Amino acid sequence: MITAFSRLSLFSAAILLASAGVAEAQDPKFTNATDEELAEIKKQPKEAEWKAGALAGLILTTGNARTTTLSAGAKASRKAGKNKFELDVGGAFARSSLFIADDADSSGDIDANEYERLSQTTARMLEGKARYDRFLSDADALYISLQGLTNKPAGKEFTGGGQLGYSRTAFKNDKHSLVTEAGYDYSYEKPVTGDGWSNHSLRAFAGYESKLTKDSGFDASVEALFNVNEFDVPTRPMDPVGAFEDARVNTQLALTTKLFEDISFRFGFGARYDNVPSPLPSFSSPFAPGYTPEAQKLDTKTEATLIINFL
Repeated sequence: MITAFSRLSLFSAAILLASAGVAEAQDPKFTNATDEELAEIKKQPKEAEWKAGALAGLILTTGNARTTTLSAGAKASRKAGKNKFELDVGGAFARSSLFIADDADSSGDIDANEYERLSQTTARMLEGKARYDRFLSDADALYISLQGLTNKPAGKEFTGGGQLGYSRTAFKNDKHSLVTEAGYDYSYEKPVTGDGWSNHSLRAFAGYESKLTKDSGFDASVEALFNVNEFDVPTRPMDPVGAFEDARVNTQLALTTKLFEDISFRFGFGARYDNVPSPLPSFSSPFAPGYTPEAQKLDTKTEATLIINFL
């Protein structure tokens, strides 16, 4: 005779057996991915990497010497898979106001009516560049870019063009990186005075980056352009510029250190050399007929700026 206690024991045993069966059915199994599955995982596109930042510097004086100096810039990039796009803009503006004396009556001294305050713009430069890289491997890429610049005090009403070529990361580790590039450059230059000209050039570039400490870094770059065509310039109406005569060299040096999580301080120096510079802009009075002097061949810029990183 089956008692109530026996029936309860049989029921409990049945529940335990059923639970064990369910638990056995749900036990996880671990298997290694096949080579085909790993290849598919590698093919999946990585999340896009965005970077963006801006920098600015300002100097303002009033009183006897009145000057305003402003520099600003912004840079953004997006890298996704084998594609990278960069946009870089920057500019500098400077205006000064100083006392100028003119001994109009040739008396040998300056009276109350022979001096005045003269204001003039001494720097007004704006430039922008957009670039696209298509990576062939981790170290090799093809690039194409468009750029434009205006710098009237240097005699350049507008300079614009494009570049294309091959880029290679020659060396890279945790602290150092060296990138070299070779390609073609086209530029059209419209001077403030006279007609413009086109320039077809060979391009060579090298860029170095070094991580000095956890929060500080150094970078340097040099770009050289050598024209392969002949062209006329207003400063040499009877003497065309020959191939490889218009050598242009652009260099950049910078030291950056992090102050806070998203704010850094940057001290930089840049130099632009042009062996065949644009004509010098005229003053308040024009130059004599037939006389068109050249602007300076070398322009430099030294700046100390704060950088704010948004991404």
